[in-house]
Amino acid sequence: MTPSAQPFFLATAAGRRFCLHHPPQRELRGAVLYLQPFAEEMNKSRRMVAEMARRLARQGYAVLQIDLAGCGDSEGDFADASWSAWLDDIGAADAWLQTQYPGRPLILWGLRLGGLLAAAYAAAHPQRCRQLLLWAPVVNGEQFLTQFLRLRVANRMLAGEQGGGTQQSMQQLHAGEAVEIAGYMLAPQLALPLADARLSGWLTPAMRVDWFELVASADRPLPPVAEKLAGAWREQGSTINLQRLTGEAFWNTQEITDVPALWDASLNALVEHDAVS
Repeated sequence: MTPSAQPFFLATAAGRRFCLHHPPQRELRGAVLYLQPFAEEMNKSRRMVAEMARRLARQGYAVLQIDLAGCGDSEGDFADASWSAWLDDIGAADAWLQTQYPGRPLILWGLRLGGLLAAAYAAAHPQRCRQLLLWAPVVNGEQFLTQFLRLRVANRMLAGEQGGGTQQSMQQLHAGEAVEIAGYMLAPQLALPLADARLSGWLTPAMRVDWFELVASADRPLPPVAEKLAGAWREQGSTINLQRLTGEAFWNTQEITDVPALWDASLNALVEHDAVS
């Protein structure tokens, strides 16, 4: 944390949410709200996110990071988290930014699942948010949830337990039961809306989107689904900057990993857009 970063608890109707505010260190360019990835991906990403926030602040952006309900240092348990509560938290953080920086449009910066949440919020508030910064966003909530549920299967196999595949976990969730996965108690009110979530459902027209995907080597292409969705967004009149960068998936590596190219490309994209708008 730099001396300029200001931690505080944001009061919401459902409890206090821990926030970190990076005030702009030069003439204000815009207000950025960061939305976190899911579960352990959040912890693995803290270093990359903190450095990006500092760089944005140095370039004149006000940045707000919020720990959503049941995550990080915010009040509540992960078992009580829900998709709707997380969207409410985003709304509360947005309202705080509007109070601090009136008249400034919102830039939503989302990493992984945070990218999916960002698109959902922007689609519901098109007059407030016309710009997204997406880092390897989740595009299909059902596939993402299935991958997470497989951790439960793997842990049971390691423990010598039988049965309990992803289908059984989904049956439990549909029956209203929470399931424990890698130390996280996942409740139906979070899991089931996540399973229904699709980035393709929130391709808001006339949006500015800077979308960055990381690939393991320079000869690896962009994921086809990213190309397809970017094309669909453009057809709706949006401006899409989709870039492939070489680097490790830092949210999922064994050791804490940096991808400096992602910092540089993201900042360049935002500043370039600000200069021509």
